[in-house]
Amino acid sequence: MENIVGRVGELRVLREYLSSPRSEFVAVYGRRRVGKTFLIRAAANDAFAFYMTGSHDSSLERQLVTFSVALQKYSKSEELSLVPSWILAFTALGRYLETLPAGPKVVFIDEMPWMDTPRSGFIPALENFWNSWASLRDDVKLIVCGSATSWMLNNLIHSRGGLHNRLTHHLQLEPFTLQECEEYFQRHGFGYSRKEIAECYMILGGIPFYLSVLQKNLSLAQNIDRLFFAATAELKDEFSNLYKAIFRNASPHIAVVTALARKRVGLTRLELLSATKLTDNGAFSLVLEELAQCGFIRRYDPYSEKSNSRRTANVKGTLYQLIDFYTLFFFNFVENNYYNDEHFWSTSVNSALHNSWAGLAFEMLCLHHIKQIKQALGISSVQTRVCSWRTSREASQGAQIDLLIDRKDETINVCEIKYAKGPFALSKRYCQALQNKLDCFLEETNTRKSLLLTLVTSHGLKQNEYSSFPQCTVTLDQLFTPLST
Repeated sequence: MENIVGRVGELRVLREYLSSPRSEFVAVYGRRRVGKTFLIRAAANDAFAFYMTGSHDSSLERQLVTFSVALQKYSKSEELSLVPSWILAFTALGRYLETLPAGPKVVFIDEMPWMDTPRSGFIPALENFWNSWASLRDDVKLIVCGSATSWMLNNLIHSRGGLHNRLTHHLQLEPFTLQECEEYFQRHGFGYSRKEIAECYMILGGIPFYLSVLQKNLSLAQNIDRLFFAATAELKDEFSNLYKAIFRNASPHIAVVTALARKRVGLTRLELLSATKLTDNGAFSLVLEELAQCGFIRRYDPYSEKSNSRRTANVKGTLYQLIDFYTLFFFNFVENNYYNDEHFWSTSVNSALHNSWAGLAFEMLCLHHIKQIKQALGISSVQTRVCSWRTSREASQGAQIDLLIDRKDETINVCEIKYAKGPFALSKRYCQALQNKLDCFLEETNTRKSLLLTLVTSHGLKQNEYSSFPQCTVTLDQLFTPLST
């Protein structure tokens, strides 16, 4: 279990919690397939006093049977005693833990959100177990995790009920960075170049499980065809499984990401309502919030001299943008494979479809590596906020800037993100278009801050008479650089 890539800080703090002199209630959350269970098992060395996993889309009775079977296994009881309710289930767990020798007693409940079925009484029973028994001891290490990030946040981390402020720690597990993906591929014997690793990231994101099903004896193109387009493709149905596993009623969530996948620059709330035909109410706000919490979309604040870092869902002009790599890939390729071509990815390379997708996916890759971009620009220690800007003029006359790094030192990095297969050659026409963006931005915002045109490209700039036009450049290689501590 020690052969783990990245996660150095997360592994260290989890082990600190497990060795502390008090009882701990730790919630670990993050996107499905991001490696939560693997990390917890590594931190505990699989030395659990009790471990169970909730069952997806199962009844209360099925969940209680699963609990009872796990309790029989760990207590080494000869007979299976079925518990009829969660309150009695946690009571039985406490009685079993009391029989164990002195020392830390690690209890791991995986996929906890699935256990909270309607009218099951699960949350009150969990509250009673922790508040009335476990927290009064000094040897219980209760670790819970789940992929339904919104459930974890609303019912545990930001709970307003009996578990309010009862968690001792919570830990969000993020996808791998490009640098961690490179480490993974090197450690597992892949010969992929950074260009291929970046393209892999643009398809799969930094999700460890997706990386684990790649085969090192195949090219990236062969792997993608095998995983998504072959007759028995392992990830062909991942889209529906992904959303249904996280959201109990996934239809509105899927409607939102479907609309966003078709609009490169993102959509405002009103535009999303029009595109999805959903009702403008609190339920719609909750859908947007849950998608953002789970890392599928982001709320992208418009630039304003008067705006601050506080985000609200009602800021005029706020954009919602799809940021999940797999979802974008699904809509561009898996759904567009009309002829069931088993080599659809390979045959799509260099097509208009592929080039359009690559441009957007590379923008997303850059947005997932803002810290690396700041480091490359030498502004890691400068307070910044990331925002966007869209002109109020007619589309034919206006401009849009997808990434602004608004700095506290009275400077704004106006970022132009460009994906190319080799060094990008600036032309007179392209420079004029960039200058138009800058002029429109200055005119409409009346900002007094200095502007630094920053070009973020996959392979840098080709030297010519226009290559000095941007004040700053950032390359793909710099996105692979480990962050300074």
